[in-house]
Amino acid sequence: MASGKGGDGMVSFRREKYVPRGGPSGGAGGRGGDVLLKADANLNTLFFFRKRGHFKAKAGGKGGSSNKTGADADGLVVFVPPGTVVRDAETGGLIADLVKADDEVIVVRGGRGGRGNVHFKTAANQAPRMAEKGEPGVERWLTLELKMIADVALVGLPNAGKSTLLSVVSNAKPKIADYPFTTLEPNLGTVVYDNKDLVFADVPGLIEGAHLGVGLGHAFLRHVQRTDIIVHILDGSAADPLADYNQIRTELALYDANLAERPEIVAVNKIDLPEAREYWALLKESLLERDIADPLAISALTRENVERLIQRVFEQADNLPQREASTDDAAPVYELDDDGLPFELVVEDGVYFVSGDRIERAAAMTYWDYDEAVLRFHKTLETLGVVAALAKAGVKPGDTVYVGDFELEWSD
Repeated sequence: MASGKGGDGMVSFRREKYVPRGGPSGGAGGRGGDVLLKADANLNTLFFFRKRGHFKAKAGGKGGSSNKTGADADGLVVFVPPGTVVRDAETGGLIADLVKADDEVIVVRGGRGGRGNVHFKTAANQAPRMAEKGEPGVERWLTLELKMIADVALVGLPNAGKSTLLSVVSNAKPKIADYPFTTLEPNLGTVVYDNKDLVFADVPGLIEGAHLGVGLGHAFLRHVQRTDIIVHILDGSAADPLADYNQIRTELALYDANLAERPEIVAVNKIDLPEAREYWALLKESLLERDIADPLAISALTRENVERLIQRVFEQADNLPQREASTDDAAPVYELDDDGLPFELVVEDGVYFVSGDRIERAAAMTYWDYDEAVLRFHKTLETLGVVAALAKAGVKPGDTVYVGDFELEWSD
């Protein structure tokens, strides 16, 4: 993402016939365009960004004569789906979490317009021949991560019957087959009950090591973080459903400790199979011993007890406590950081290299063709301590000094 450059200020003087001392009249440049990310309810994927990864806002208009100010550039709005987490690609720092539709954040701010010579008029200098160039725009690489927004997450091992259950209770049409990893991406479905509705997410089957990213674990687990209720689906015909339950609970807790405290409903699926029904009483007793309240035996295939499960989910949703915002939910708006040292000085083979955001921006905004502008930049170097640092490092008149990309010949 790149914001727009500020418009250049202008050096101009009034030249009317009957104004003998017209004075400066150069206007300031307009502000460059910001780049904003905005959540759009019509989007549900980040696929668009595979085709286009560069976005740049327009530059501000140049200042004009007669003290005309250049036009500010419009901000560039980039639309993303709700649930998008925005991070700085270099540092990994959180910029914003666009949870709801129409949430927006400015990720890079446009450069300010340069001042025209009318702004440098003083009692001692009535006709300044200097102006500023527009401030350069800011470039930032961003990482976008989509976390689906759902009220209820269906979790469990592969082939536990989550997709079948979702297809039965909602309007979703997930791919269903009798082998593991049929579901390769989360499916969403809206479930309506008693004039209320909840969004269910069928999270692809989790395996051991999912919290470490095994089996695309991170890609799946992040979608569970946003849900208010977890419905844990166990395969009642599995060799050890209780061990399966412990495995998934461990993966959830290792990925995010808060998930271990999330309200949970346990449903043992495939109770229509003889082996599942035979061991149901023993399994239920073991689950109750682990303080799992009222586990249910269901069959997504025959719809046995499915309505009762949905009723339980909606009752749980009505009684949910107010959950504190997560770190992502409470993310601050990204601001440019000017903290720390204003510059760095490196000397290599008698050449001096000065770098730093503030000093490089000042150099980029300087009209090098105007002596007054050069003198003003030298004063900026003095204010920031660059002149003293160069003197301490042994700089002499005639030495080459680089300020960012600008090559200067040093002079006292």
